[in-house]
Amino acid sequence: MIEVRNIHKIFGTHHVLDGISAEFLPGKTNLIIGGSGSGKTTLLKCMVGLHEPNKGKVVYDGRDFTAMDFEERISIRKEIGMLFQGAALFDSMTVEENILFPLNMFTTQSLKEKKDRANFCLERVNLAGKNALYPAELSGGMKKRVGIARAIAMNPKYLFCDEPNSGLDPKTAIVIDELIHELTVEYQTTTIVVTHDMNSVMGIGEHIIFLHNGQKWWEGTKEEIITSKNVELNEFIFASKFMKALKK
Repeated sequence: MIEVRNIHKIFGTHHVLDGISAEFLPGKTNLIIGGSGSGKTTLLKCMVGLHEPNKGKVVYDGRDFTAMDFEERISIRKEIGMLFQGAALFDSMTVEENILFPLNMFTTQSLKEKKDRANFCLERVNLAGKNALYPAELSGGMKKRVGIARAIAMNPKYLFCDEPNSGLDPKTAIVIDELIHELTVEYQTTTIVVTHDMNSVMGIGEHIIFLHNGQKWWEGTKEEIITSKNVELNEFIFASKFMKALKK
């Protein structure tokens, strides 16, 4: 479980995160949703240490991440898998080399062990045999799957996904959503997905936090979201074509 406790983040005079507290549960797809500028990506970056909160705590299974120095944080970072928006693969590396990157950085495994793990991860995302391809030779959906393979290479306890469906067609987006959910259940990871895609929310949203103007404005399940009386949440969710169709 990951807890954020009274998180504040200020850039200049802009209070991006204003006292957010929440729990993110293992074995579930925990979604952070909200409009542009609501603070969802900033919250994710505070949780993984890319931003330092001005106030508050991030706690990983009882370990206060915010109180740790750089060296102390390494042990937790080894337990984190990250799928960046756009996959963020290294263009000069092959698919296999991209997946080996965290294994080379954080483990002392033999080359055979690392390659075996890379092959296993590729098989798990249905890309077996694509080891020698370069990112430029892959479709958008394939790049995201390689990104997921790299994110799970270290068998993480915590999986962060920043807009995993960005730039994908609806059919491919569903494949990525289902893969993220399957891996979450299979490995009982604490998975946090930042998204504004309501198809994802209604497809895999088991625990949802809605941010508005840097504050936690609503929390619940995908079943509860339909009947919510929260005005700002309703304005957000029913702005999408998917939800308009559902409402009819």
